[in-house]
Amino acid sequence: MPNLPAFTAQQPLFRAYDIRGERQYFTIDFIAALGEVFADLYHSRSYYERFSKASITNKTHTNPSRNNQAYTTETTAETTAKTIVIGFDVRLGSDTMAHMLADILRQRGLTVINLGLITTPMMAFWAQKYDGHGIMVTASHSHKNILGIKWLVANTSPSSLEIQALYQQLHSFELNKNRPHNYSNALNISLTLDSNSHFNYESAGSPKSNDIGAIIGTDTAISTDLPAELIATTYIEAIVQVFNTIDQCYANEHSIGNSKINDRKIDRHCTDSNLIKKHQSLALIKPISQAKLDLTLVIDCMNGATSNIAQPLFERFCQRVIMLNDRPDGCFPIGNPDPTEPNRLAELQQTVMVNQADIGLAFDGDGDRLMIVDNSGKVINADHLLYLLAQVAVTECPVKAGATAAAPEVLFDIKCSHHLPRLLSKLGATPIMTRTGSSLLRQQLQTATQPTIFAGELSGHFIFNDGYFIAYDDAMYAALRLLHWLTHTAPTLAALAKLMDADSLSYAAPLSTDVWGEPRALVAPYQLTDITKNLPVLISSADHYLPFNDANTNSCTFIEHLVEYCQYLQHVVADNTGDQLLTQTALFTQSISCKCFNPEPPILKTVTEAQQLLPAGTLLSRIDGVRLDFAHGFGVVRRSNTSNSLTVRFAGDTMDELLAVQTRLVALCRLFDEDMADQIAAIQPE
Repeated sequence: MPNLPAFTAQQPLFRAYDIRGERQYFTIDFIAALGEVFADLYHSRSYYERFSKASITNKTHTNPSRNNQAYTTETTAETTAKTIVIGFDVRLGSDTMAHMLADILRQRGLTVINLGLITTPMMAFWAQKYDGHGIMVTASHSHKNILGIKWLVANTSPSSLEIQALYQQLHSFELNKNRPHNYSNALNISLTLDSNSHFNYESAGSPKSNDIGAIIGTDTAISTDLPAELIATTYIEAIVQVFNTIDQCYANEHSIGNSKINDRKIDRHCTDSNLIKKHQSLALIKPISQAKLDLTLVIDCMNGATSNIAQPLFERFCQRVIMLNDRPDGCFPIGNPDPTEPNRLAELQQTVMVNQADIGLAFDGDGDRLMIVDNSGKVINADHLLYLLAQVAVTECPVKAGATAAAPEVLFDIKCSHHLPRLLSKLGATPIMTRTGSSLLRQQLQTATQPTIFAGELSGHFIFNDGYFIAYDDAMYAALRLLHWLTHTAPTLAALAKLMDADSLSYAAPLSTDVWGEPRALVAPYQLTDITKNLPVLISSADHYLPFNDANTNSCTFIEHLVEYCQYLQHVVADNTGDQLLTQTALFTQSISCKCFNPEPPILKTVTEAQQLLPAGTLLSRIDGVRLDFAHGFGVVRRSNTSNSLTVRFAGDTMDELLAVQTRLVALCRLFDEDMADQIAAIQPE
């Protein structure tokens, strides 16, 4: 039997966005090999050119999060930047993995800054303070038995090709037999803890620099453990400065000292006299560092990496903060740290209502996903949340001297609502649909040729790229931007309603009482219910993951067949009318490039049949699977980047429209896979 390449069993861990999978595959030898490969990576990026199919040699990118400094991937023997920051999440074994990787990098001559228990966005924040290089040992929102690793090179997340290149590098790796034996024992103990084991971060401390030093020993290599208080304080004060800057810029832009008001802002919103008065009084507002927001918050940390930082951060800005599940616990006793899971926010919703709070916030396991509950206890639809945060970015976008009048771009992923493009256009932004994946969003932001101030996706990743802070999907920062906007910079409620397409007949005027019947003033800070009730109604399914292993022996996949067939239908509907017969196979073969349909290609008999599946005017997007936009709804079917499944979502303006979209998706999929069609037919709307 031939010998398999090294670490064949670990190949599935190398996914589209990161390294992630069952803890049993994170063996001592595998982590040691990863450490050596990461050391090669941070010493020289030249190996990418040897393994990636995409040519990235001598290509220069502009990274807006690095003050527009350019970095190159040209082949060099060594790079000058050799400082790596390393952090870990609360999962059992993440801390020991991080320390092992840090030790290997240190032995290879790299300077390592140990950040300890931290969120992934905070790792990115600290990486930017050094050379832009960082490693985060985390499996994000996944099940407790899943481990993972994310990393940055020059403030940039790896592409899927670069992740596969890292795996290919492992094939030529030979284990370093001189690594400390005691460390292997420690890692085995940490990674094999059962699901009922608990690790007490409060009593053990984070990072455990003394304990780990006893395990691995010390030598002359450089490794620094930053104090936890310094890590948190520096991050918090940086965000304080962000809001001081926003307030100052906004006050200057809307000053009325010489009877001037920035035309762009006023025209975009309205000419309401109340808005003018608000701008006049803005200069009287104390900087956010001096006056806390008059809000009551409830925060659910889901026992994840935000547990130690969320309370001091939000108490710095808000008067009243109520915490839930804020004890770091890698066993995740209340369930997966994923705020997007159905019914996952029930405790947060109840706590918001019981305490009559203004808003509820939920963060995932590593702090890069955000979900929000409004003041009535209702979970804000992720499509609506993306729109609100995009409006924050547009409203508070800094105006630079000599800047062009081009509308800033806002990115959203292919699974988002069909209402978003129209709503974003009314804000004065250019809507851009992208493939799904937060790392893909970050890469697109870094390589964009037009000003792109915000990006978000349905899963709760939101990235502000307006120059105030790092361009990373930081859930806590995004939440604070929304709170600040509701309190300080949002236009009047009437103006907001106009931006949301609410006409005089459908406009729901704000009530003079709150959801509990108590009198309230109709001034900032606004309640989310006053805003979201004027957003378009959306009836949708959840983002469903349907198990699917494309075992088709043909050269094309299920998704490729679906794409080709939708193109064929568009061709039929555009070039034919009425009940004209479509009996010639030639029309099908001329319309598509795929030659492997088996058994017979699904030929339609009449144009009417084609129009029932794909009505005239239906928009087809092929950037990530198949997305069909109809007059009053949309549907998307795509291959998951992280599992053997298809992701499916559909929506309509009414229940009937949703069912019509679902029926079309089922009919299209049934042409190629009966089981998948049945799974889609069984999906219920939220």
